[in-house]
Amino acid sequence: MRKIYFLFPRMNINAGGHLAQLMLFENAKSICPVEAVTYEAREEGTLFLDEVLSKNDDNDQVMFFAHWGPHVSALIQQLASKNVVYVSYSTGYGFKIPPSVPILAGSKHTQAYWGKYSPNSPIFYLPCEIPEKFTNLHLNRDIDVLVQKRKSSRYLLEELVPILRPHCSVTVLDTWVEDLAEMFNRSKIYLYDSTEYWAQHGVSEGFGLPPLEALASGCTVFSSLNDALSDYLEPEFNCHQLRVYSKEYDAARILNALKEWKDEQQEHDPAQRYRKISIRKSLNVVLAQLNDFFDKKKLHQENIADIGLLPHEAEIQILRARLEKIENSLGWRLLERPRIIYAKLLQMLKRSG
Repeated sequence: MRKIYFLFPRMNINAGGHLAQLMLFENAKSICPVEAVTYEAREEGTLFLDEVLSKNDDNDQVMFFAHWGPHVSALIQQLASKNVVYVSYSTGYGFKIPPSVPILAGSKHTQAYWGKYSPNSPIFYLPCEIPEKFTNLHLNRDIDVLVQKRKSSRYLLEELVPILRPHCSVTVLDTWVEDLAEMFNRSKIYLYDSTEYWAQHGVSEGFGLPPLEALASGCTVFSSLNDALSDYLEPEFNCHQLRVYSKEYDAARILNALKEWKDEQQEHDPAQRYRKISIRKSLNVVLAQLNDFFDKKKLHQENIADIGLLPHEAEIQILRARLEKIENSLGWRLLERPRIIYAKLLQMLKRSG
């Protein structure tokens, strides 16, 4: 089993993708040798990528796991002669992955994306872990409605929350919370709407940990359904859809759910597929396949034609999708000129293809 170097820009980042990579790093420790490596700045007690690459070790016996989306394309080029694996959460950064680089998809949404844009790369589904601390402790819940300001839409913060405040207690978390599990166990209802945030950033919701963590902690969840959130959210079965039709309609459904809320025993763990035991079982299989792929790659040349979109076409498709998201978040259409430009570019590319 090859050793894995987990690549991080730096070690102290309060972001979901970074925390997911740290959990993957910890889980991999039980299976094979691993080390954390930074590449933006040297940190005490942590390897630095330039130093790792300067060693004369047998590079075929190691794998490099890259995950930070904006840096992945450059890292793949820098490590072109190495065994590189892309741990992909958010999508839409505008690059393609060569068939020599396997992809670990953090969601089914991400898996489908790469199945379209990099169909010849080995693709594996490996979701994020939900720690055991996110469980219903059956405590007294003194918060009616919980909202996190980070990634929340203006609609949620500026329109829906003010409507709810006169009728119930609403807590809006506007700073990073170390123990979110405790907050979920104090709350009856959790509201999450990240559509606007990801539309503005032009990339997808990579996994959407908070709604699943809230479900596992016994909260009733109202959430948007964008991107990877639809991996596990089923409206009216394990959650309710948020931002439906009108703010009055949303508010009425939330207040009704609050009125009927009960701390019930859960027959099944909503996060069972995402617990450590399940993740490690999947990781064992995936790592075995990665090692086999890198063994076989030495014996064969890439020779399957790419039937996916060409890189420049993929870029244009992504730009068009971003434009649609921006328009949807704004509630009105931009000038038609950008659409015409994209359409003409596509026609030109098809003629020259």
